[in-house]
Amino acid sequence: MSWVAQLARPDILALKVYEHAAWRPQLERLHANELPWSPAGADPRTEVNRYPEPQPRALIERLAALYGVAADSVLVGRGSDEAIDLLCRAFCRAGQDAVLLCPPTFGMYSVSARIQGARVLTAPLSMEHGFALDVPQLLERCTPDTKLVFLCSPNNPTGNLLEEQAMLRIARALAGRAIVVVDEAYVEFAGRPSLARLLGELPNLALLRTLSKAYGLAGARCGALLADPEVIRLLRKIIPPYAIAKLTLDAVLCRLAPEALAEGKEQLATVLAERARLTRALAGLPRVRRVWPSDSNFILAEFDDAGAALEQGCRAGLLVRDARGYPGLGRALRITIGTAQQNSRLLEAWS
Repeated sequence: MSWVAQLARPDILALKVYEHAAWRPQLERLHANELPWSPAGADPRTEVNRYPEPQPRALIERLAALYGVAADSVLVGRGSDEAIDLLCRAFCRAGQDAVLLCPPTFGMYSVSARIQGARVLTAPLSMEHGFALDVPQLLERCTPDTKLVFLCSPNNPTGNLLEEQAMLRIARALAGRAIVVVDEAYVEFAGRPSLARLLGELPNLALLRTLSKAYGLAGARCGALLADPEVIRLLRKIIPPYAIAKLTLDAVLCRLAPEALAEGKEQLATVLAERARLTRALAGLPRVRRVWPSDSNFILAEFDDAGAALEQGCRAGLLVRDARGYPGLGRALRITIGTAQQNSRLLEAWS
C-alpha cells in the first residue's frame, strides 16, 4: 500500500467517482442537458451555455509551466480555499484525525478542518523571534493522528517568510506520517523561490498557489495545489466536476499570456516599492508602536489605539483589516499595499 493510501480516508479511496459528461470538443454536444444557445447579449465565444472542461488541460499546462512542475502534479480549483477543503476531506476522518496549525495564521485552515470534524492542534509561531517556526514544539505536538500540517509562508497576517530549512526539516520528519502543506499565496512578493523544486524529493510536501494576489485575479477565483501525482489523483476523485468556470478560464489564460505577464512584473515592482515606502512612513508615526517586516503585499502594524486608527482610515474612505482577533495581536492592523495615492491618503489620515 502506498503512503498516500495509508494516510487517506479509506472511504475516499473506495469512492466511485462521479462520471461527468464526456469532454470531446470535436463533436457537437447533445449529451449534457445544456441549452444549445448562449444567453442574449453574451459573447458567443465564451459558450457559457456549455459546461466547461473538467480540470482544463490548457490551464493545467500553463500553470505547470508557470510553477515549474509536471502537469500531473497540478490540481486547479476555486482559489486556494478549495484545495484546503479538499485536503481536509480526503485525509481527515471526522472525530478521529487532526490537522496542525501555527497561529497566528490564515483562518481557513481551521475552518475547513472543523467543518470536516477534524481536531485542530496548534504550535504557535514565536513572536519574540519574528513569528518564526518552533520546530521542536511542532514535532512534539504532531500526534499519530495528525494527517495535515499547514504552514503559511509568507505568513498571513504577519507577512514574514518562514525559514526554509525549518519547513524542510518538518517535512522530512513527517515523511509517511503527514502531508506538510505550505501555503505560498504571497511568495511572489518575497524574492525567494518556491519550494516547488523540491516536490520530487519530498513527496509528502504539498504547495498552495493562487492567482488572486500577485496576478490580480481575486475575483476570478483560481488557484492550484502542487503535490505528488498520487495526491492529485486522489483529490480529483472528490473535486466538483466543473470547478473552473469558463469565464474564469478565459480570464486566467489571458492574464498568463506573455505580454500580460510582463505588465504584471511592473505592477509587482510598484507594490514592492510602495511596501518599502509605507513601512518607513508607518514606523515614523507617533501612534504606531511597531511595524513588522513584510515579505508579502501587506504590512502588519501595532498601534496605540488600533480601533481609532481603523475608524480614521474609514473616514478617509480606506478600509484596512482589523487583526486584533488573532492571538497576540490585540493592537494590530493589517494594511494591504494600495496605489501610491491610496497609501499617501492613509498616511495622512494617521498623521
